[in-house]
Amino acid sequence: MRIVSLLPSATEVLFALGFDREIVGVSHECDFPARAKTKRAVIHSRLPHDASPAEIDRLVRDYVARGESLYAVDSDVLEALAPDLIVTQDLCHVCAASPDDLASTLARFRKRPEVLCLNPQDLGDVWRDVLWMGEETLRFPRAQELLEKVGARLGEIQKDLDGESERPRVVLLEWLQPFYVGGHWVPEMIQFSGGVDVLGKAGTRSRRVTTEEIIEAAPDVLLIAPCGYRKDQAAAEYLSLSLPDEWRHIPAVRTGRVYALDANSYVSRPSLRLVTGIAAMAKAMHPGMRCRPEAVSTVRQITESGRRFHTATA
Repeated sequence: MRIVSLLPSATEVLFALGFDREIVGVSHECDFPARAKTKRAVIHSRLPHDASPAEIDRLVRDYVARGESLYAVDSDVLEALAPDLIVTQDLCHVCAASPDDLASTLARFRKRPEVLCLNPQDLGDVWRDVLWMGEETLRFPRAQELLEKVGARLGEIQKDLDGESERPRVVLLEWLQPFYVGGHWVPEMIQFSGGVDVLGKAGTRSRRVTTEEIIEAAPDVLLIAPCGYRKDQAAAEYLSLSLPDEWRHIPAVRTGRVYALDANSYVSRPSLRLVTGIAAMAKAMHPGMRCRPEAVSTVRQITESGRRFHTATA
């Protein structure tokens, strides 16, 4: 079987299922495991590499408003790879290619490949998609084994949280310029990690929020996890923001409970590594709990010292 994966999360799962040799093509964003970066990229983003977060948000809205795709498919390469299976998604047209992006290319194929289109809305869908990929690739027992390990990890986290009485109010920011709060599986991740998401709603799209909404929500813990960012990038962008003086009175800011997460690997991508993201969130909310090293390294506390706040003008 020859497989092309146009979705980073699917690429991770396919490698975990043992399809190292069978994967012949990936997207430009497929970077885990490291072997994925050696595969041929068949799709590229039309967004400028040096665009600022605010510019990316504007360009994305412009593309969507015009009904245009954010992605360019290298039709010649894809056809030459002659895949039997293409895995893509129809969840977020910002994050990865959709079936519409493939339509004109696949029309040229003499032998059309099977297209598996994923659309996870919550954690249950994420785990279901692992089984679905296992079933479609005849690796269902292996997929079950992977999910059993996820279940065991979740059990460990819940056991470690048994002694924690606090359920902090949490806001997770999925984008910073402008502010968006995470939806889909993110509120469930917060719940599994012992917190309460006060602005996000499970199974719904991420949504734009105002500075005032975040301040009024008064979270005890503020998680900075911009889609596609690693923790140091997320921390740097957060600290570069010009924020109103009222921001300093948010409980999370006042008590130093602001944390950057490695969202690119453990929050944004609906894959097996979400369980590590849950453990990292739990560690941020409950610093005294036990945690595996990979989860500890995924989260970074942000110190607000040196930030300049501004006074709002009428």
